Amino acid sequence: MLPEVISMREPEPPTTSERTLLSSGRYVNFGPFRIDQQRQEVTRSGSRLKLQGKVYQILLTLLEKPGEVVTREELRVRLWPADTHVNYDANVNTTVNKLRQALGDSSDKPLYIETIPRKGYCLLVQPEVSDKPPNSHFAKSEPSADSAQESSQGSGGLTFSKSDVWVVLGVIGLILAGMLLGAGITRFLISHAAATAPYPLTMIFSPASATSFL
Repeated sequence: MLPEVISMREPEPPTTSERTLLSSGRYVNFGPFRIDQQRQEVTRSGSRLKLQGKVYQILLTLLEKPGEVVTREELRVRLWPADTHVNYDANVNTTVNKLRQALGDSSDKPLYIETIPRKGYCLLVQPEVSDKPPNSHFAKSEPSADSAQESSQGSGGLTFSKSDVWVVLGVIGLILAGMLLGAGITRFLISHAAATAPYPLTMIFSPASATSFL
């Protein structure tokens, strides 16, 4: 039996209200995923995902209506131009399954895309749109050096700046130099005193002279 073939009419562009969310910024964030709409790239925790054209379009269509049902008819009109003969059901199912696989999602326990029986699909998360580049997005979760120093001071910890370290090293160097100088002067004085002192008187006794005292 041949699969059912459907002739498609001219795709209808999404309404202005549907595009308002995504057009308000370049980047779309949901869960661990980020979409760069200008470059048409999808990344997960910084790693790029390989999404084919129609898979990417389905993702955008769902993101335009978060929490709402996107009918299979809407997906059909969005993805295939007029006079395209395809097996509608099979192609929609295959494309949605590819998207779920790329997102690590499941139809049994969906995290992002829920199947609405006999109607369509629904995005379960609320995306966030911004114009900030990826670095500024992740920098929010990392404390700056100034804030880290302030927090350590507030908790009673000791902190040293570079100038303080150099002062301490300078003081230690002066102490060591003084000790070495003092040791050198002391050694010099001892050797000088030993050189100028008279020889000690000694008496040499011989056996003959010893008898004279007897």
